[in-house]
Amino acid sequence: MSISPAKENILKKIRQALSHPVPVPFPHSEGNSSVFQPPVDDMAVQFAQEFTKLQGRFTFCADEQDMADQLLQLAATRKWDKVVCREKKLIDIFRQQKLAINFHNNLADSDVSLTTCELLVSRTGTMVLSTANESGRTTSVYAPVHVCIAYTSQLVYDLKDALLALREKYNGQLPSFISFATGPSRTADIEKTLVVGVHGPKEVFVFLIEG
Repeated sequence: MSISPAKENILKKIRQALSHPVPVPFPHSEGNSSVFQPPVDDMAVQFAQEFTKLQGRFTFCADEQDMADQLLQLAATRKWDKVVCREKKLIDIFRQQKLAINFHNNLADSDVSLTTCELLVSRTGTMVLSTANESGRTTSVYAPVHVCIAYTSQLVYDLKDALLALREKYNGQLPSFISFATGPSRTADIEKTLVVGVHGPKEVFVFLIEG
């Protein structure tokens, strides 16, 4: 098939351009380095800052006794009478600390749910949750308020670090469901009107325990 002179002229110019490539004017801006800041020294502080920016409520606890005391005070202030907790580890801690909480079985009409988490991501202020926890899928999203109990040892810097840690923890056999929750549930309409609590809890608390 013959090629028209106009098309041959275009192809000739393309070949010439390819044989004499133009050097990249700004080689350091071509995505060779990370766009994120390097990890900070205190990931607990960074997590608290990022988490509260997104309307999360953060409390630092010196130990489990301190956590129990602050949680009991919060429950009394908020008048939480129906508290759902499905994790034996947390219930044992509350009993050891003699925390007088009225545990409730029905998630549908609960005031608040208490769970642990897999990890906390400091760079984004994110909780990493999975079905490997006794709470399952619904406990952290169904109640109007979610309280997450975590330890400083669960802090990682970035989402990539969280995924690598989970893969190592479960020997490559990841849980069937992993969620990344950053603050309370929120959405916006076409006019950018923000609505909180549409697809999940209206309030999210993180009690971070040193350890």
